[in-house]
Formats: sequence, structure tokens, C-alpha cells
Amino acid sequence: MLKIAYDPIYAHPLPEGHRFPMLKYELIPAQLLHEGVITEDNLFSPEPLDEEIILWTHDKHYWEQLRDQTLSAKEIRRTGFPLSPKLVEREIRIAKGTIDGCHYAFEHGVAFNVAGGTHHAGSNWGEGFCLLNDQAIAANYLLNNNLTKSILIIDLDVHQGNGTAQIFENEPRVFTFSTHGANNFPYRKEISDLDIPFPDDTGDEEFLNTLYQTLPKLIAQQQPDFIFYLSGVDVLATDKLGKLSLTREGCRARDEFVLQQCHQNNIPVQVSMGGGYSPNIKDIVEAHCNTYKAAADIFF
Repeated sequence: MLKIAYDPIYAHPLPEGHRFPMLKYELIPAQLLHEGVITEDNLFSPEPLDEEIILWTHDKHYWEQLRDQTLSAKEIRRTGFPLSPKLVEREIRIAKGTIDGCHYAFEHGVAFNVAGGTHHAGSNWGEGFCLLNDQAIAANYLLNNNLTKSILIIDLDVHQGNGTAQIFENEPRVFTFSTHGANNFPYRKEISDLDIPFPDDTGDEEFLNTLYQTLPKLIAQQQPDFIFYLSGVDVLATDKLGKLSLTREGCRARDEFVLQQCHQNNIPVQVSMGGGYSPNIKDIVEAHCNTYKAAADIFF
């Protein structure tokens, strides 16, 4: 069964006037339910994450400032959000949903988190709508519990996974792979194990051909026993923050290829949704829903 982490807090942690980026988190499961792709049985609501597990990934001082709402005004501005206890609760539930998704992926091959993909959060900073790095937390959870020996993080969001790269820069058991817009946020890039920056206006053909040539070789070389996939749809030509030019069909072909590679190599995969900022919310929701549909077709 396809299991999907979702909680209403994903969609409503912000005051009025800041909610547009969050609307997709309630619309995605609603659309999948409406189309009959999933039922309520596919959805699960994660509990908050234990502090001990957060500290396997994030600096203790940073976490305590976040938890206690004592970040400086500059640090809060860097996150892009007005800080609140409810927003922090949202982040720790997202991280727990990604960890729970790992267990479901071991059982079913694939699992999703409607939110997540908070890849700009480093060990001691929040940035770009990311406070805690859900996939990094989950990767360290798997390693610390001896559930896996080699992890591949595939980050195909339009923005570099700078926080993820920084967290695992000295961890040989985690290979970080990021494709992203060369001229996009974050403007100070970290160094992933493999970075592929694309020029502005890169379209389906160049993006997909690069992925087709790179990912199978990478899996063969690294031989991961678990994969995290960050499937941001801010690669779309319609995205107001993206600068790349993928079509919706190209974005779906991207997802299908990644998920097919996981399936045919018998590697469990946890998928977090990442970014999407097209002005028309329908473009965002449909592209994200296509990722779920691809997984349902390939794995079930």
C-alpha cells in the first residue's frame, strides 16, 4: 500500500497573508482522494519527533533557539517565515513523517511525505522556508539504528540542496546528488558529492538526458540500500522562482525515471515533495499529484 504522511498542520501554520505557499499541502491529498488515486487508508498523521533524534542532525544550540523562539531577527528573516511554536511543531511532525515513511518504504518499496524536502536547513541554520532538514534527519535515523549502510539522496528540486550537502559533507555513507538552476537560490552553494547546475531556461530534453545518463551509473557505483528523493516541481517553466523550463510532461518523466530506477534495483525510496511556486496553484498540485500517480503505477 502507498503510504503518505499528511497532517492538517502542514497546511495551516502561518498567519493570514502568508499562506499561499502552504495551500498545496491540503490540496494535493484532496485531489488524489477526489481522483480515486488514494483512499483515507493511504494517509497517516505523524506524531512530533523526539528531540534526541533531531540532535543527531542539528546543532544543539540552533535547535534550542528554534524550540524556544529565541532566534535573532536576522536568523528569522533568513528562514522566510514568521517564527511561531506552531511552525516549529509543523517541522518536527514533517521530519517524523519522513522517518515513518522510511519504515513504510522498507515494507512497500516507496512512501511519501506531502510536505518535506526541507533541504536548505543546515546543521545550525534555517533558510528558504526550511527550519529542520527532514530527509537528513531521516537518513541519520536510519544510520544510527543500523537500518541501512549506504544512502543516496537524489535532490531534483530547482534549488541546490545546500543544507543537505553541508550536513553530510564528512559522511561517506551518504551520497548527496543535486541538480539545480545554476543562477538560482541559494546564491552561495555548498558542495554536494555530485552537483549538476543547469543554465537558465533548460528544458525537458537537456534535463532528462542528463538524468538518464547520470542516475543509473550513480546507483551502480554507490550501490545504495536506501534512496531519498526530493521531487520539487519548481523546475516547471511556470514557476515564478525557478528559471528552468520543464513542461509538466517532462516533470512527470523525471519522476517516473527516478522511481523506475528505484523499483528495478529493489531499493526502497522515501519521497518528499519539495518546492513549487507557480502562480496558478493548479499547475503545482497537478505536477505533484503526477509524482504520486507514477509511484502507484510503478510499485503497485
